[in-house]
Amino acid sequence: MNRPPEFWNAVYDNGSAPWVIGEPQPAVLELIEQGWIRGAVLDVGCGAGEHTIRLTELGHDVLGVDLAPSAIAYARANAREHGVAARFEVADALNLGDEPRYDTILDSALFHVFAHDNGDPTDYLRSLHRVLKPGGYLHILALSDAEPGFGPRISRSAISNPFGAGWDLEELKPARYRGRVSEAVVEAQELGLVPGSIVDEAAWLARVRRS
Repeated sequence: MNRPPEFWNAVYDNGSAPWVIGEPQPAVLELIEQGWIRGAVLDVGCGAGEHTIRLTELGHDVLGVDLAPSAIAYARANAREHGVAARFEVADALNLGDEPRYDTILDSALFHVFAHDNGDPTDYLRSLHRVLKPGGYLHILALSDAEPGFGPRISRSAISNPFGAGWDLEELKPARYRGRVSEAVVEAQELGLVPGSIVDEAAWLARVRRS
């Protein structure tokens, strides 16, 4: 289940967000290099804005959205430091609108927030479906339960099962997710990870087409 904006604001305000690594995820860079990011792009749950910034630098028409105002403030400051005129807006991923405006949606580490612990991502997927053009692609990078780690980890079926009518799951494969070990993450301490270090964790990478 998702948390209120105040929770997400706090992790940006106090610098404890383990997903803020100062660069795009390698798995997302591979998607870009392979040509899977096309047309108008929505970076949903954009966080620090690393992917929106990189895509803007490459000339893509992209909007980064996040529920937390502090995340958007962080992302905008990040873009200014990079000298990039990237676009960011505060938005609720469950209510993105009703107009199919996007050819590509990128979800880096948001889906698992809704799907872990037997959560139901149905409302989230409905919201994405409404704004994704027919034939458009949704790319999901989510933490996997294939190995121990910290964060909301999910099984393969937690991604594959929710996609029913209106979606075609074309590929679901193991990947890696790069994170920063935060001192606030108890699970990291239990695993003997050093606070501040960067680790590559088990993840899933899904490519889903809106039919």
